[in-house]
Amino acid sequence: MLRLWPTGGLTIVGLGILFLNAQPNQNVSVDWPMHGGDAEGSHYSRLNQINTKNVPKLELVWTYHTRDKRNDNRSQIQCNPIIIEGILYGTSPQLKVFALNAATGQNLWTFDPFAAGADKGAFGVNRGVVYWRNGSDQRILFTAGQSLFALDAKTGKLMPEFGNKGAVDLREGLGRDVKKLFVGSRTPGAIYRDLLILGSVVSEGPGPAAPGHIRAYDVRTGKIRWIFHTIPHPGEFGYDTWPSDAWKRRGGANAWSGITVDERRKLVFLPTGSASFDFWGGNRKGANLFANCVLALKADTGERVWHYQVVHHDLWDRDLPAAPNLVTVTRNGRQIDAVAQITKSGHVFVLDRETGTPLFPVEERSVPASDLKGESTWPTQPLPLKPPPFSRQAFTEEEATTLSLEARAYVLERLRRVRTGQPFIPPSAAGTIVFPGFDGGGEWGGAAFDLTSGLLYVNGNEMPWILTMIEISPERKSGQTPLGQKLYNQLCAACHGADREGDPQQVYPNLTGIDKRMSKQQVTKLIEGGKGVMPSFGFLSSAEKEVLVNLLFGLVTPEDAPPAKKATREKVEADVPYTHTGYNRFFDPEGYPAVKPPWGTLNAINLNEGTIEWRAVLGEIPELTRRGIPPTGTENYGGPVVTAGGLLFIGATKDAKFRAFDKKTGSLLWETTLPAGGYATPATYMVNGKQFVVIAAGGGKMGTPSGDAYVAFALPER
Repeated sequence: MLRLWPTGGLTIVGLGILFLNAQPNQNVSVDWPMHGGDAEGSHYSRLNQINTKNVPKLELVWTYHTRDKRNDNRSQIQCNPIIIEGILYGTSPQLKVFALNAATGQNLWTFDPFAAGADKGAFGVNRGVVYWRNGSDQRILFTAGQSLFALDAKTGKLMPEFGNKGAVDLREGLGRDVKKLFVGSRTPGAIYRDLLILGSVVSEGPGPAAPGHIRAYDVRTGKIRWIFHTIPHPGEFGYDTWPSDAWKRRGGANAWSGITVDERRKLVFLPTGSASFDFWGGNRKGANLFANCVLALKADTGERVWHYQVVHHDLWDRDLPAAPNLVTVTRNGRQIDAVAQITKSGHVFVLDRETGTPLFPVEERSVPASDLKGESTWPTQPLPLKPPPFSRQAFTEEEATTLSLEARAYVLERLRRVRTGQPFIPPSAAGTIVFPGFDGGGEWGGAAFDLTSGLLYVNGNEMPWILTMIEISPERKSGQTPLGQKLYNQLCAACHGADREGDPQQVYPNLTGIDKRMSKQQVTKLIEGGKGVMPSFGFLSSAEKEVLVNLLFGLVTPEDAPPAKKATREKVEADVPYTHTGYNRFFDPEGYPAVKPPWGTLNAINLNEGTIEWRAVLGEIPELTRRGIPPTGTENYGGPVVTAGGLLFIGATKDAKFRAFDKKTGSLLWETTLPAGGYATPATYMVNGKQFVVIAAGGGKMGTPSGDAYVAFALPER
């Protein structure tokens, strides 16, 4: 597809190639054609109508309400919308897809993927959609629940020739039966010619999990054209880094966070996550290729070209959290095409794009061994020596909060009872500090790259979390753990906590007293179908679902007998002895992070030199400011956009602000308050000569209210 730019240059939507534009005119439109802005994942726009001089004049020009947020504040919008020929395509809290007039916000059509089975309800989140065109055939491809859909981009109607009447079951074609397991996808795939290359989300807990194999679908028919086994099969490269039967039994190693494409080299780049279970790997001994890898595959066939593993035998949920940026760096006067991969640990790996060789030194550093039974920690982990990490690496007593004497004393007392002080301390029953936390360092919002300066912009989190392991079936005087409690420990405790009190910061509800809020039938239905961020546990037998619900309702029945005396269906994985007490942030008594500020930052990293150019605090907590405490930054979700106008746009913060920074200095130039937290990456585009910036304000994270709005800003009319 060819589009005119102000200079008469061209943009090809399928390839994401962007050419420099001059001043706009009345007839010019410029797209944001794909998730991350272009095929290279740059988050970059050459638009400069909005710039450092006039950005303070930005004003709200339209708001679109999806009107389907959840009233319990557990829904979100994480979508980076795309804009094609003046039409914006996005997704709602309940995963509906819609098309808007991008200049006015007027709705053109809406598609509800759950309309046919609305009793199930939406579950999961969606970070965007994919556009494909060949002549008059224009399609929107997206995922919701456990399905991949193809819609007519003009009407929002299903394409009946795609899959089964417009949809493909993501559980099919993985090489083994996973029909009763959870397989979904949150981040859009990538288009290469007539292929949609797609990763997946699978279970990460101690229960059974599907493999995270990468598939390429025919955009017309929905048929799988190739598959790459992230858990290698016999005879494939990497097979010897797992137990011999891992390809039949283990799960995870999935590419959930985004994909980038080098069209000229015919390569696709994918980041993968950890193998399941996240925090204990005694049943997957070895380095576990291709978990925690940057993968370069031939886009036509899925054949491996190279890989680089950033964590060996992951025990810390160190998934690669965002699509790798395809960048060009200058080294000794020579330009080198490279891949820049941000990590949850706050590092950036810069790899030669053709070979995967690091362009800066990487040290294989010795790390502590695990004392959990059956575990075999990998003895070393790779740490880049340049660029320096953009988030702190160790939570020591010196880093404990100083907001008040009482807060510091509380934090120090707790800190001295857990294991801390260096990266890669293995999970333990005593409790282990994970810092930066499970949500970064870097996270799924991704980074932005400015080719003109060689700067990579990334927002970072600096929140400590405490990971505490517990045995799934601890022995009791009366015998084995009852089946209901075992199932809860294995499948539910990681989110809802061993005490069932949940975590409002993570939108995991409190399950105590659930018998007063819901019926047994309603809870059973949730277990079977999932809802929100909760996946389906459809693999449980009827008897297992019954004893689990009885446990939650405080009922004692014969079904709650020890599992050795109760034969039920296919058993959940019996070779995982541990679960954990939940994803627990480490707060002081007032609910603030236990570590000294800053808690959120925005960073400019010079990829030519391997240095940090500048760092700014990102976010503010008003009640602390009123106490005379300088801005602390906040946890943040959603990435930045960088423009030729000299600006960085980013929402992401807990204070529900949307901000513009000077990309050269990190100075704050403009901010406004959104109707809810903007936990998504914005987009910028031009329609009829007018530049817009749009962001989804869906809230719902970190205990903040949910929202349902997309808001767009532009300069006032002359």
